[in-house]
Amino acid sequence: MKTRHLIDLDDLSLDELDRILDLAKVIMEHPPYYLDSCHGRLMATLFYEPSTRTQMSFQSAILKLGGQIIGFDNPSNSSVSKGESLKDTVRVVSNYADLVVIRHPREGTAKAASLFSRSPVINAGDGGHFHPTQTLTDLFTLLNTKGRLDHLTIGLCGDLKNGRTVHSLVKTLIRYPGNRFVLISTPQLSLPPYMKALLSKAGCDYIESASLQEAIGEVDVLYMTRIQQERFASAEEYQKQKGAFVLNMEILKKARYGLKILHPLPRVDEIDYAVDDDPRAVYFEQTEYGMFARMALILHMLDGSKKQLDPRPESNAGRCCENPRCITRTESYLPRLFKKTADGLCCEYCDAKQSGSLRTGGTGTDSSRVDI
Repeated sequence: MKTRHLIDLDDLSLDELDRILDLAKVIMEHPPYYLDSCHGRLMATLFYEPSTRTQMSFQSAILKLGGQIIGFDNPSNSSVSKGESLKDTVRVVSNYADLVVIRHPREGTAKAASLFSRSPVINAGDGGHFHPTQTLTDLFTLLNTKGRLDHLTIGLCGDLKNGRTVHSLVKTLIRYPGNRFVLISTPQLSLPPYMKALLSKAGCDYIESASLQEAIGEVDVLYMTRIQQERFASAEEYQKQKGAFVLNMEILKKARYGLKILHPLPRVDEIDYAVDDDPRAVYFEQTEYGMFARMALILHMLDGSKKQLDPRPESNAGRCCENPRCITRTESYLPRLFKKTADGLCCEYCDAKQSGSLRTGGTGTDSSRVDI
């Protein structure tokens, strides 16, 4: 039996996802029942980039379950600063811990870490790629504030290009019936083509808008995101997009009474502080919901798990991924893994589309892989 990892919420069936959310509800209502559920268990948090909510939420979750924590929140305080590879760090830490939670600025890092870990790996955010546990937080928030995960009109506003929380949320909500999306961004920060292709393939209606004021009146949920300065190539490019969308009380007058406003946080200037006191704003409650969701996820991931190193897939012959932010661009020992999709050739780590023609007969064990 292969080690279970959570790189993307697609790694969970809808039935599993619903069971985790149900468990989170029970934990929230009866926390004393779970005080010793992880007694003797150790969780490692490997955070290669700054985090407040995700890191502290995971830490709070394991401690409230009776477990303990090791890890680092700054790579300069670890052997990474001496040049240690991701492979070596993960291989060693997974010997100590029962669960490895990793956040990294490079896309595809969680997938890469899973190849060398003897313990389950949870993706706590890999560059602008995915952030599945934030999505779990978002789903649990919607269940508790809207009462459902289907037949919603969801407005996504801000940096939809680099917003890993947006990408994960869209990929998951298209699995529930009747959901439609309003994509609110500048042209430069619009949802990536591969995400739009997923929407179309799932048969989900979506429209694009450059105006928060015009779009807010038709959504049941507004998911605000910050313009992510750290994802821009230069300060000048960031300044061109900064402040493009600001939710204030004037704009909120046009919103539905039952609207719920979510935000993965941190915010910069995209939500006016006056909005915090509006009952439709649930982004601070969202952080507490996230802790219960992660408690349920930890229990799910540890259930029946045992330490083992799975066989690694064989590398596809060919070049490195074309995405300059992909983990394979810095960790050169990683096997080159590509998959064939309806859109062409994609990197298995970061999902970036590759140029060039395809030829079948790859050397990997997965028949969907190809040589390039």
